[in-house]
Amino acid sequence: MLSIQRDSRTVEDLPYELVERKGVGHPDTMCDAMAERMSRYYSLHCLKEFGGVAHHWFDKVTLYGGGADIDYGRGDLTAPYRVKVFGKGAFRVGSVEIPVQDILFQAAADVLGQVTTGFDADRHLVIEVGVVDHQGSGRGVSRYQPTSSNELVPLRSPGLVSNDTNLLHGYAPLSRLETAVLELEHLINGAAFKQRHPDSGWDVKVFGSRRGEAFSLVVNMPFLASHIDSMDHYRARKAVVQEELEAFVTSLEIGDFRMLMNATDRNGRPYLTALGSVADTGDVGVVGRGNRVNGLITPMRPMSIEAPAGKNPLDHTGKIYNVMAMRLAQQVHEEFGGPAQVHIFTSKEAPLERPDEVVVTTGGADESALTDLVETAVASTGDLTAELIETGITLW
Repeated sequence: MLSIQRDSRTVEDLPYELVERKGVGHPDTMCDAMAERMSRYYSLHCLKEFGGVAHHWFDKVTLYGGGADIDYGRGDLTAPYRVKVFGKGAFRVGSVEIPVQDILFQAAADVLGQVTTGFDADRHLVIEVGVVDHQGSGRGVSRYQPTSSNELVPLRSPGLVSNDTNLLHGYAPLSRLETAVLELEHLINGAAFKQRHPDSGWDVKVFGSRRGEAFSLVVNMPFLASHIDSMDHYRARKAVVQEELEAFVTSLEIGDFRMLMNATDRNGRPYLTALGSVADTGDVGVVGRGNRVNGLITPMRPMSIEAPAGKNPLDHTGKIYNVMAMRLAQQVHEEFGGPAQVHIFTSKEAPLERPDEVVVTTGGADESALTDLVETAVASTGDLTAELIETGITLW
């Protein structure tokens, strides 16, 4: 199962590097967050009512945005956000109904209320449900149409097998550029920043590049139109925010850098929104089009194209192993030093505790100690599932 490769090279050794992050108010990131919240709420409902989790997946979520009346001093939503949910799941256990529509609506409302300003679910949200309970080839009828709670899966159930064939990757540590891009967005969309700058929006995108030791950062951050009186006011507020962002990056000690904020300003167009996202004016989001599990888009690194958000947390290895690969790489880095990469491959129906291949790339880890670390990690899938459901893991 385990293969070890010896290599101490890292992305920092490359002459150039490119990194991106889509912030929590970006429509694609919204969809990731909504899909995962839907899976969590559905799982928690099943655990509370039936003692086990009904099989489901809600990882095909699409948001097409609303309409807005935006001008200086005014930002009103004139048409609601529309969220379409496609997937599979049980609608009842025996004769007891699972309120799927209500669960999905509440999950979407909670997410959107956290990543916009002034969102009112009753006025601003419409949910369209395309979830079915049809049985797949080779599956028993109890998978999506359980007749009793005994057919549901309790947490930490033994003997579960992979629901799919998947290839996942993780790496550690983050580079200087990756750290700057990730932490900049976390800063802007953090509670303290929003208190200092209540006119700041949420649809933040940060793009970073490095050529040798020269760093460049592009930050797009909308302002709330209702807080901005004029173009002069907008420019003044942007200057204040950019000064704070530049001071923050300086504190990270990455080296020399330059920052461009809100590039559309060069055409004389201020970046204004109603609630803080381009979803206010019809932009579309889809699960899996944005950040990977570590919160970044990193074309210079190994990346999985799996979209984990909304997948079944019990046995979908595209979700479970995605988190595991990232965490295992971090553990290898912390335990043995140097850069680490982890690649996990599994075939359908393979036991969750026995993926087909685990490949670890590291500089100098002791083989016996590394084997113990990997075996402990892959044996903990039940705990990982419980964490995904009970406390949640950010997958974007």
